[in-house]
Amino acid sequence: MDVRSVNEMVQRESAFIEPILHEVRKVVVGQDEMVERILIGLLTGGHILLEGVPGLAKTLTVNTLCQTVDAHFSRIQFTPDLLPADVVGTVIYNQKTGEFTAKKGPIFANLVLADEINRAPAKVQSALLEAMQELQVTIGDTTHKLAPPFLVMATQNPIEQEGTYPLAEAQVDRFMMHVRVDYPTPEEERTIMERMSDHLLLGPRAGEEGVPDPMKVNKVTDIAQILDARRSIGHVYVDEKIKDYIVEIVTTTRNPSRGGLKDLTDMIAHGASPRASIALNVASRAHAFVKHRGYVTPEDVKSIGMDVLRHRIIRTYEAEAEEITSDQIVRRIFDAVEVP
Repeated sequence: MDVRSVNEMVQRESAFIEPILHEVRKVVVGQDEMVERILIGLLTGGHILLEGVPGLAKTLTVNTLCQTVDAHFSRIQFTPDLLPADVVGTVIYNQKTGEFTAKKGPIFANLVLADEINRAPAKVQSALLEAMQELQVTIGDTTHKLAPPFLVMATQNPIEQEGTYPLAEAQVDRFMMHVRVDYPTPEEERTIMERMSDHLLLGPRAGEEGVPDPMKVNKVTDIAQILDARRSIGHVYVDEKIKDYIVEIVTTTRNPSRGGLKDLTDMIAHGASPRASIALNVASRAHAFVKHRGYVTPEDVKSIGMDVLRHRIIRTYEAEAEEITSDQIVRRIFDAVEVP
């Protein structure tokens, strides 16, 4: 397909994006970037890690977006006493038949919200590894495939570390994007205050005696349309220069001196793996799709790059001592690499 045909197809196939955003905005005020990133994850099957202080509507946003899709949704509240069987399921004995049968856990869903994932011990976190990477779960001696689309959206609180279990690097790398959620603007916070206060006080009467619920979210798409959109994203055109641009950015995280950033050599212990190149390519295509374009521009790569790379750069002790963040490193790399 030529670029013009792809562009026309994408504009047609991405028409359902606006209805989804309209429904989400009934409940969520602002946080457009977070909503967009979750939507990109949904369209590509790339798992999302949301990080932010409590009260920034992380869980609410994920829950609301899932309500717009006619799919199986489950939520797992991670706690220190959670067991792997509570996530993936276990084998139980049926006294009537005298046989062992598999009881599937909440991981068997299309959209899984792992709330406060860093509150669960390492065994529970690692139970997600096979599901996230291989799209399958082993219960007993039987392996069960997970029905597509399958997406894990996890949240974590960065400020309260007592009683938490930091995610291992192998676990973090499974997430396509690590999205940091910031505070709303004063104008957005006023709207949030008014909307949520009215909902808390008047919401219980919604549906009674014809009282409408302005925050009710309607289903506007289904699994079939999501999978069709995923195939359309596969046709989004990526120029050879854009591919070289992506590779140059990722390889510079491993060897900063090749990009003229010798001072960063002692700040990066380990750069991003090839998984980052794949994620950056896929996420950039999805970002163009969400913007109703059939081709990727350098701005798509820049817009999504921070979320794809920030959790894949391992800082040295010197960088931590000097309080140099991974965001600052990624930003300098983007500034140094020549844009095609």
